[in-house]
Amino acid sequence: RRAQSAQLDIAAQASEHEWTLAQQDWMLQTTQRYFDVVLAEQRLALIARQQQAVDKALTEAKDRFAMGDAPVTDTHEATARAAGLQAQLLAADNEVHMARSVLADSTRLSADALKLQAPKTEAPASAVPSLEQVLAQVQQANTGVLLKKAQHDVARQELQKHERSGGVTLDLVASAGRDRLSGDGDFGPSTNTQKQQMLGLSLNVPLYTGGWRSAKLQEALSAQAQAAAEADMALQQAQQQARSVWLALQTGPARLSAMQAAWKASTARLDATRLGRQVGDRTTLELLQAENDAAQAELAWLRAQTDLLSTRMQLDALTGSLSVQSLQTLNAQLQP
Repeated sequence: RRAQSAQLDIAAQASEHEWTLAQQDWMLQTTQRYFDVVLAEQRLALIARQQQAVDKALTEAKDRFAMGDAPVTDTHEATARAAGLQAQLLAADNEVHMARSVLADSTRLSADALKLQAPKTEAPASAVPSLEQVLAQVQQANTGVLLKKAQHDVARQELQKHERSGGVTLDLVASAGRDRLSGDGDFGPSTNTQKQQMLGLSLNVPLYTGGWRSAKLQEALSAQAQAAAEADMALQQAQQQARSVWLALQTGPARLSAMQAAWKASTARLDATRLGRQVGDRTTLELLQAENDAAQAELAWLRAQTDLLSTRMQLDALTGSLSVQSLQTLNAQLQP
């Protein structure tokens, strides 16, 4: 009975862990869907801007070809790139509608009411604890690990039910009774009353159960071993994920700076290519390629920003500290 009572208490704690784990997963999922919409809209805007530049280049190529200043291949290349961008624009528009629909279904907010914000250009870097502190927090507060530990405790209590001492019971027994018989006969009325009272202890020792108790004991031992292995595995996986996320946060700012430098370099290259195209030092194909490279670099920089913010949320989830406060901190690093 003590083991059963402990199991009920542990089951209640496990339910709390399951609820917390579901809440954390939902926060991470909603955050990722939010950034998916941000990236999809940014990609759509970049492709639309790129298409405008390509359409302008196509018009110039046709005019130059008409004047004999450019070969016909420039016109064909610009036409092919414009057609390709038109297809990409349609696909990007569909992606935006799908991403906004998924986010609206998750938040129960109208898609038109969603006003999304991209990360700030110069978002302040949040302090990251040391790897030793992160691993210690994972071991002590990771929700998935705590859930597996609770399941192991339940299996351990189940084992106590079927141990040898669990089959011996000592019960307090008591009984009281009173019988009364009365009647009339030839010789007059008669009454007979009898009382019984008993108080004692009853010791029950099972001698043979046909192998049932030993089989249940072996089953409980195996279940406990399995639960212990699963708890160890959950801890190892959580710590491996924490190491990966921690390293990503350590290298994230440097990667973000590199992405920003690459975007600025590609933008400068695009400006130089446009000028070179005007004076005849660059071809239309080089200009189109520079337009594509600049757009891809800008999108990669934005994706690196959202990845860094999502990674910080993942670290909070692994250390068991993901909460509404984490979402508020993330919201403060978005553009107003």
